[in-house]
Amino acid sequence: MNIVLLGYGKMGKVIEKVALSRGHNIIARIDIDNRHEFDKLTASEVDAVIEFSHPSSAFQNVKSCLEKGFPVVCGTTGWLENKPMVEAMANEKDGAFFWSSNYSIGVNLFFELNKTLARLMSPQKQYSVSTTEIHHTEKKDAPSGTAITLAEGIIENSVEKNKWVSNEIPQENEVAIWSAREGKVPGTHIIKYISDIDQIEISHVAHGREGFALGAVIAAEWIVGKKGVFGMKELLSIV
Repeated sequence: MNIVLLGYGKMGKVIEKVALSRGHNIIARIDIDNRHEFDKLTASEVDAVIEFSHPSSAFQNVKSCLEKGFPVVCGTTGWLENKPMVEAMANEKDGAFFWSSNYSIGVNLFFELNKTLARLMSPQKQYSVSTTEIHHTEKKDAPSGTAITLAEGIIENSVEKNKWVSNEIPQENEVAIWSAREGKVPGTHIIKYISDIDQIEISHVAHGREGFALGAVIAAEWIVGKKGVFGMKELLSIV
């Protein structure tokens, strides 16, 4: 499979390593310094693009992929206000767009565990709920896309919660997301339910970037030949 890496930072380099180990070819490594090379690529050369860049450039990057007929797997967060436009464009152009806030298989199973726990806890009014996310100091956006997905999972399965807030004391209808940036932490996400008498907590702790990279490469393998808008639910057949 011929893969283009759109964004060649630390994550891009780990994705490259995983893709090569699975027998794929990296035909271009595109970053801010050689964007002109991307413009020369054609659909006959490219099986899939894996986009891990920067929130300020992700929207245009994904649009460019769809305009050129490239199936695109995007892992950049912090640009989701424009995601509906990209999804509409993918459908209009019979393109293929795959997005996830987190490509780790374990995290996506954690998303489902979070929803199940939220359904169980919703009637228990004595508990307050919050999400904590900790990442390395180089991560640009806060809260993380994963933390937002977790908060939205709680909201979808709660009678009283209807919005999330970032780093502030929540109201009764809100889910607090607390963000911290520390050292070289790849990613830690914690959900806490606290009452006066006890505490229930679930967490996911990433030990490195390899899990995220593997999921992105598997998504690129899966999306080839497909048309539409996809995510990890479709890839993992989570119902």
